[in-house]
Amino acid sequence: MTRIEPLTPPYTAHVDHALRRWMPPGVPHEPLMLFRVLHRNPELASRMFALGAGLLGHGRLPAIDRELVIARVTARSGCSYEWGVHAASLARQAGLSSEQLRATADTDPAAQVSWPPHHAALLGAVDELHDTARLSQAAWDGLREHYEDGQLLELLVLAGWYRTISYLANGLLLEEEPWATRFPVR
Repeated sequence: MTRIEPLTPPYTAHVDHALRRWMPPGVPHEPLMLFRVLHRNPELASRMFALGAGLLGHGRLPAIDRELVIARVTARSGCSYEWGVHAASLARQAGLSSEQLRATADTDPAAQVSWPPHHAALLGAVDELHDTARLSQAAWDGLREHYEDGQLLELLVLAGWYRTISYLANGLLLEEEPWATRFPVR
């Protein structure tokens, strides 16, 4: 059971408009449970919207790289809620295969798919950030081979943002969306 109940319809006109802004156009699902819980505090939700929407819709990282980072951060954080939402929608649209998505949830190098060098650098960086909240010089140098300064700044914010989202979803005990991809059993 979710620790804070999400808003349920009928929504006020203001909340309905705000929730619809959070969802991509043409999505056949109700607004995400996470968004409906966040709107228990509309001011906080509004502030969070700006960064979240900016990272997803106006970032400098290629969509597939962004979704790989999100999948790995949420998987390493044990956040089946957010991992499943992205795996079912944005990650697939960006071009990540089912096999690649499953591999983001497995930290055993022998179980990994064969990643191109820039994706291997991203995964290694996310793992280091998760484990130490730092990047070694080797991890940074590996990223610099493939990404420019603006993208590297975005990568750090993206990883931190989805760690925050993972804390939020896990702390609230959000149940997986019924249409979301199920998190692989480890």
